[in-house]
Amino acid sequence: MTIVTIDFEASCLPCHGRSFPIEVGIAESGASCRAWLIRPHDGWAGWDWTTEAQSLHGLTRDRLEREGLPVERVIAELADAVGDRPVIADSYLDAEWLATLAGAAGVPPPLRIGHVEEVIDRLGARDAQIAQAQALADAEAFTRHRASGDAQWLSAFITALEAIAADRPDMPQPPMFDWTPPRPMRPALGAAA
Repeated sequence: MTIVTIDFEASCLPCHGRSFPIEVGIAESGASCRAWLIRPHDGWAGWDWTTEAQSLHGLTRDRLEREGLPVERVIAELADAVGDRPVIADSYLDAEWLATLAGAAGVPPPLRIGHVEEVIDRLGARDAQIAQAQALADAEAFTRHRASGDAQWLSAFITALEAIAADRPDMPQPPMFDWTPPRPMRPALGAAA
């Protein structure tokens, strides 16, 4: 099944105040992508905006007011574009910004965002393979700190990591036996405790 990668840009990082999502982008297979600018919701009035964040993503509040889409439209189109495919991000904050977006639209989050660690663990990737996949993704010409470019970068990283892991002859196999400790036994009925 194809993994969809996702990335949000926000008004600021949570360590700088109460942040809200301003752009969301998705990608698959490192290339195809889609992004939405998000018009600030009235419920986010008074939430924080930092010049540090703006200098990274390059988006202004004025541009979001002019070109951003309403939260209801963004969440509906995002859900439709993703469908039932698994969604992966490289930051746990992306799930928080999805929840903020969905909350403003008055709906529950329409998808679950997993973390890239899930893919790394599933593949059993080692540090050297991770670094190699990162270098391959870095060699691509994606616009970083914009939602679509960051989603494309993560998709390229996952695609490269899957290829590297598939080519590795010493890929760990699942254990032959389940060595999980047994659950404590319950005393027999009528036995003294």
